[in-house]
Amino acid sequence: MASQIEPYQYTLKRPVSCCGVGLHTGRTVNLTIRPAPANTGIRFIRSDLAGRPVVPARMDRVVDTTLATTIADGATRVSTTEHLLAALRGSGIDNAEVDLDGHEVPIMDGSAGPFVYLLNRGGRRKQRALRNILRITRPIRYQDGDKSIRIEPYDGFKVTGRIDFGDELISEQVYSIEVTRERFCREIARARTFGFVEQVENLWQNGLALGGTLNNVIAIHWDRRSILNEDGLRFDDEFIRHKVLDLIGDMALLGSPILGHVIADRSGHGLHLGLMKAIAANADCWEQVKFRKNGACRPRQAVRAARRANGEGFAPFMLPTGKVPAAHPACAA
Repeated sequence: MASQIEPYQYTLKRPVSCCGVGLHTGRTVNLTIRPAPANTGIRFIRSDLAGRPVVPARMDRVVDTTLATTIADGATRVSTTEHLLAALRGSGIDNAEVDLDGHEVPIMDGSAGPFVYLLNRGGRRKQRALRNILRITRPIRYQDGDKSIRIEPYDGFKVTGRIDFGDELISEQVYSIEVTRERFCREIARARTFGFVEQVENLWQNGLALGGTLNNVIAIHWDRRSILNEDGLRFDDEFIRHKVLDLIGDMALLGSPILGHVIADRSGHGLHLGLMKAIAANADCWEQVKFRKNGACRPRQAVRAARRANGEGFAPFMLPTGKVPAAHPACAA
């Protein structure tokens, strides 16, 4: 077991709050992150709706991956979840309730940095429950045209990403990181979302990206050789680092820490979901392991490959009710 995976679950010591605008709606959103009991996972609570409905942060709740990751439970939706989920996973928070008074998580500065700052203010509290870990035992691959993503066995959690926009500014960028709390905060959290100026203008014309400004989006110039943001880039390869950030946030929807190496070639939210579905469909390519109090781990009782009767499909690995669909040929020897 890799040493950076801590044996116990964590939540916050105290609630923390922030206020920002939704990237696509442009509307002000108030958000509070609160401690939650062990084995709760991450839950979003829509305080602006009657009855304060809850949407669990689970891959079987994903309803849209266009431009951002949107989850829903019935008619209750929460969109642009990936940056906050990346901050929670990167900060080692397993259980939390996220209260927001709108359907879109605020974009803040376009990165996970402000959320990491909030979580650091809230502090981490160790809980008595031991973590369940998803350990990949055989490679699993998902491909869509010339874009692909796969996960391989690895004693730790590692992400390797590649993008190639074929222009002078971004061109080809590759980034690989062993994801630990320290390295996530130092190397990934502050990487901002980006877009081409003409794409942003097109989104505005279609009533989207109404909250997008140079304060929360890296705007790439029409000439593809520069950006419009006067403060420049935070990293020379900020573009691929942000793609890695998005991947970490989306993979958090599996519901538990992962032992595996994710290798993504020009992937986005749709491919991330495709990989998670492939993982859920291939019970013979992974196992659940549970920590002992001394930090060692042991495989849990085999998780049977069977769908839920109500059609919900895949539940978080850290919850004892988790089940998965039947095996799928994406699992390779």
